[in-house]
Amino acid sequence: MSIRAIAKDMYKAQQNVSRLEKMIETASFTEQNELEGELRAARAELQMLRRILDGEKESSSFKKKFRGFGQ
Repeated sequence: MSIRAIAKDMYKAQQNVSRLEKMIETASFTEQNELEGELRAARAELQMLRRILDGEKESSSFKKKFRGFGQ
């Protein structure tokens, strides 16, 4: 997966987290409990995408740095 595609997915995930946080502020108590579960899942997805993006950036520079070795 390209860095650009991961970044787009990460942006969408961040927007989802922000939307859920705003919804929790105005929701009733019972709705808040439900939304908090969704928010936990959304934050976990965002963290996963951040780790993937960081890994892609690191491996990309690593590949460029050591491209000539072993040939």
